[in-house]
Amino acid sequence: MDLLEGEILYFNKPLHWTSFDLVNKVRTMVKHTLGLKKIKIGHAGTLDPLATGVMTVCTGRATKKIEELQYHTKEYVATIKLGATTPSFDLETEVDAQYPTEHISRELLEEVLKQFLGEIHQIPPTYSAVKINGKRAYEYAREGKEVEIKSKILVIDEIELLECEMPVIKIRVVCSKGTYIRALARDIGQSLNSGAHLIGLERTRVGEITLNDCISIDTFRETLEKEKERMAEEKDETLN
Repeated sequence: MDLLEGEILYFNKPLHWTSFDLVNKVRTMVKHTLGLKKIKIGHAGTLDPLATGVMTVCTGRATKKIEELQYHTKEYVATIKLGATTPSFDLETEVDAQYPTEHISRELLEEVLKQFLGEIHQIPPTYSAVKINGKRAYEYAREGKEVEIKSKILVIDEIELLECEMPVIKIRVVCSKGTYIRALARDIGQSLNSGAHLIGLERTRVGEITLNDCISIDTFRETLEKEKERMAEEKDETLN
């Protein structure tokens, strides 16, 4: 492992961690364990704090590949609660409205989900990192200010209903870069003449990388310790 030359690492991001939290943790561990004072580390695709799953972290010269890696197709498993909305479209904020769900059947759900296949227009959430006049959208939202967020074009390659135990459903989504699953939950709720918000999200794949290919922070720590021992042995052999 040559972190300075460049490595592409795949982590299973823990719940409640921001993407920056993970990158910062990796950077701190690398610096303290291996004594590398200056090393570039970045991620290729943000995950919300309330989401878990595959997150790509690049080190050293591999950070030059970040933009390319961001365009890889992503797969998610999303748990959505119908009949209620929140300002953030997930559990970050409290429920602000309730809607009927009695008219929603599995058959209706299947039909509505088909509407989201292919190229669609999506308006990003108000509580998002989208920049408007140099300021993040979530900053306006937390100040109670309303701003217009323009829709963007994205692609949903696959969408599948996995579970339906009203008012909670679980779906699998394969989509392009820039897709907000929270916004997709909002739009599904509206298409059902109800409301909806995200209550769970796991990114299960990025490109060809799945959760089975990911490591935890603890595993990475053990890897760094082994690398430290290897470097020490190599240094001793050189001195002798």
